[in-house]
Amino acid sequence: MAFKITYSVLNADLTELNREFEAALEKVRSSLGQEFPSIVAGKPFESGVFLEDRNPANRSEVLAKFHTVPVSELEALMETAEKAQKKWGFTSWQDRAALIRRAADLISERRLELSAIMTLETGKNRLESLGDVEESADLFRYYAGQLEDSNGFSKPLARLSPNENTRSVLRPYGIFAVISPFNFPLALAAGMSGAALLGGNSVVIKPSSETPWCVYKLYECLRDAGLPEGVFQVVYGGGGLLGDALVKHPKVAGLAFTGSKEIGMHLMSAISVNYPKPALLEMGGKNAAIVCAKADLEMAADGCVRSAFSLSGQKCSALSRVYVHSSVRDAFVEKLVAKTKALRIGDPALRDTYVGPVINAKARDRHWNAVVEAKRDGKILAGGEDIQLKPEFSGGHFVDPTIAELPKNHRLFKDELFSPFLSLTTFDSLEEAVREGSDSEYGLTAGIFSESKEDVEYFMNHMEAGVLYSNRKTGATTGAWPGVNSFCGWKGSGSTGKGGCGPYYVSQFMREQSQTRME
Repeated sequence: MAFKITYSVLNADLTELNREFEAALEKVRSSLGQEFPSIVAGKPFESGVFLEDRNPANRSEVLAKFHTVPVSELEALMETAEKAQKKWGFTSWQDRAALIRRAADLISERRLELSAIMTLETGKNRLESLGDVEESADLFRYYAGQLEDSNGFSKPLARLSPNENTRSVLRPYGIFAVISPFNFPLALAAGMSGAALLGGNSVVIKPSSETPWCVYKLYECLRDAGLPEGVFQVVYGGGGLLGDALVKHPKVAGLAFTGSKEIGMHLMSAISVNYPKPALLEMGGKNAAIVCAKADLEMAADGCVRSAFSLSGQKCSALSRVYVHSSVRDAFVEKLVAKTKALRIGDPALRDTYVGPVINAKARDRHWNAVVEAKRDGKILAGGEDIQLKPEFSGGHFVDPTIAELPKNHRLFKDELFSPFLSLTTFDSLEEAVREGSDSEYGLTAGIFSESKEDVEYFMNHMEAGVLYSNRKTGATTGAWPGVNSFCGWKGSGSTGKGGCGPYYVSQFMREQSQTRME
């Protein structure tokens, strides 16, 4: 393969890659039904109580079973994590970076197996899965580069006297709890964990109960790269009980979390009891695109469809609101609807599928309730069917990608749905569109389509979101890549003001120490 699969691949020849993916998929399917342990106290842990991993496209298909961890095991796990971190934290930064780079190479070498597992586990189509895997490897490499470029985050400071040697160094916090989501089960688990590990911390990760397999494979890559026993431990469990207990444990020094704003805010308050602890949170979005009078409407329609409906809208960066200038509303809607209706919905393991299932029944019901509400209060422009009634979709959590024209103050313009649902309205001035697009408790991503440089500059200077794009056919609001597009949430979308994929990420997993030596 002569090119890298990212979220922006459009027209490359994928014939060979598709053959390789299908061979990997067949091999993975031949191994379904295995049991996997948690990794506790540095060792495989088997409780006999299982978390079942099922295919959201075919709920009768059990992919694997994972031994869950009772809360009573956390103490032993934390003692191991603490001991392992002491040694790992004093490992040279050069050796830590080299190990993470080895793990990145293993992820790339295993990309076909990992992407096949991900397609079955999350419902992502094959290109989205391949992109997730490659992003995981690139996150490891990019974050290792931050450690190398900064000389291990050690910097000389000024002197007040000739015999004074002063220095700023960044040191690890200790143990980081990492709680990773289902939608990017490898990339987000790898990004949060990799940054923590590079900073000299040990990690205890609890993945989403919907996608446990990908994180076990991440553990294998780190283990095979030579990560010392106990530095990275994996605990499986459903619901919030285990996650709460993990975050509240007194030995946990910091938290990295990606998920809903509601859960993120709860965990942020839970971790800081006796004193403040770092909580790096990415908490979703309600992302807007603005289509101006001078937009290339073909490009805008492509960008909006890709951002709204890839991964069935289950991205925190997914487009969920579009504001179109009233003078081009009809022409844009015609193109947007046609492209939406042309999307192939179905089993994401099939080559031509673009939209797979949503992750579970709760997500499916949330989408359908939004459709019912939109039919009552607005106008459905595309989709809106209950496709669960069709035999070909009845076995999985499939929903119909939907576009609805709604009043600007409607709830569906405000609440994050995390499903393939796009709300549309019109505007008459760019100032109005930017003001309304920024009127949200979230502030993650936003996009604009206009051939006017003045429009684009106004948007870039006034839109309230951490990730801004203009004229992006490959995704109006989606597709960030390590070292290319920093991914930072403003307002209710993030907690630190410095995001993943960007140049300031790794340093957030470390704390500054000023050292003065009199010579």
